[in-house]
Amino acid sequence: MSIRENWRIVLLTVFVVASGVALFGPVGGAAGDGANATVSSGPTNLNYGLELAGGTRIRAPLEGKIAQPLDVPQRIDRQDRIARTVAGELGLTAADVKVQSANERASPGRGGSVEVFDNSVSDEEFAAALRAAGLNATAGDVEPGVSKSTRQLAVRVLNDKINRGGLTGGGASVVSSGTGRYFVVVEVPNANRTEVLDLVGDRGVSRIVAQYPTENGTRTVPLLTRGATQNDFQEIGVARESERGGAYVPVTLKPDAARNYSNAIQEFGFTGPGVNNCNNEGVTPPNSTGYCLNTVVDGRTVYAADMSRGLAQNIESGAFEEDPRFRMTTTNISQARDLQINLRAGALPTQLDIDEGTSYYLQPSLAQEFKLFSLVAGLIAWTAVSGVVFVRYGSPRVAVPMLATAAAEVFLLLGFASTVGLALDLSHIAGFIAVIGTGVDDLIIIADEILQEGEVATGRVFQNRFRKAFWVIGAAAATTIVAMSPLTVLSLGDLTGFAIVTIVGVLLGVLVTRPAYGDVLRNLMLD
Repeated sequence: MSIRENWRIVLLTVFVVASGVALFGPVGGAAGDGANATVSSGPTNLNYGLELAGGTRIRAPLEGKIAQPLDVPQRIDRQDRIARTVAGELGLTAADVKVQSANERASPGRGGSVEVFDNSVSDEEFAAALRAAGLNATAGDVEPGVSKSTRQLAVRVLNDKINRGGLTGGGASVVSSGTGRYFVVVEVPNANRTEVLDLVGDRGVSRIVAQYPTENGTRTVPLLTRGATQNDFQEIGVARESERGGAYVPVTLKPDAARNYSNAIQEFGFTGPGVNNCNNEGVTPPNSTGYCLNTVVDGRTVYAADMSRGLAQNIESGAFEEDPRFRMTTTNISQARDLQINLRAGALPTQLDIDEGTSYYLQPSLAQEFKLFSLVAGLIAWTAVSGVVFVRYGSPRVAVPMLATAAAEVFLLLGFASTVGLALDLSHIAGFIAVIGTGVDDLIIIADEILQEGEVATGRVFQNRFRKAFWVIGAAAATTIVAMSPLTVLSLGDLTGFAIVTIVGVLLGVLVTRPAYGDVLRNLMLD
């Protein structure tokens, strides 16, 4: 048998060997897709998603309302003024308002938007605040939801939180419902609902807030912030327990933030009467009159620290601005670890509306049963197809290569999944079963076209018949790919996984397995 004449069989063999290495060798599938994968601890390098590994899935919208289209100015300073005005009118902070202008490359006119990340604000109140900021808006311009950029930022921050929080293999993505409403889906294998909610349920805005006495009572001023868009921290250390009790996260400030922090600390008296003068160090009551540097997460004070004499001297001498390192303190190591995650990942632009969403927890033991049943379903599908093929042709010379080729196609798909780190879920298993059916269907078309038109006497006759069958297969493959392509780009959850597996299976079949089967059948028929 000439390699030149049977190069398609050689190509299929190479692909099968490569898939075997990806599945069972040390180089395959250790990464995962970042969205919902967990690294397999079994004999293969396959990754499994939530439905085959167990864990928690939370599906919820992001809190907020958006007014659009609005004639928002391009200048950043005017956008900031609008944000401050809207926030003041609604009793919110500036971090709860986002202003975006239309794309500068687009034609001028109404195309910008303003978002508020608080569902308690009514449409009428929002529209009134926009008019106070100089924008022509009505309640009809307001709708629930947030912008695409806000959703993308939320997903990025959630992925960072999950990865930095030690929940290996989890991740977030955006899906849309049939009504056009967008939801964020958080999937974390091998984690219960409480663990996931503790990590992603809050925004995670972290601040250092100066609290000091004045003639009119106690005043609080935010000095440093790590939010969705503002970050005053250059380096974040690892959470550690303190020798004096409690815990802390060592941080380093950015130069501008260090300069502003140093000036404010001296202006407010922390380097003078405020040294070691925080009453009730720890979680300070709101009516405290001491000089405290509060660590505040999502508006909740988790610790109130003294200004130490050593740090005060460094600030006054200017040494702090040259080396702006200090500690953000918490009451325990658990809070410190949460603070570390928030500081490193950043804050969500708005939090998940858990009450408007859904969540469920799948036990790992039940997921193992799903994995077993998925394997059984695949074997049943392959066995059923085998029976039909043998009944139709009654000849092992035709049926056995056909079934072996279909099995090789599934093996190639598994190798692809392992190589790219695709997390296998039930939707992917459905795609595998669909590939088995469509693959054998194409092979039957080839066999029928070649065998049912009489004896194959020469290689030229075989090639003519095979080419005719392949045109039919190619047209069917193109139709399938076109039909499935929208599902791969739309945010439709499990349907995306099904579409990806089906398209890859069709491409492997048309480019690798179907031509190889043709060579096998040619050798059998001509012999």
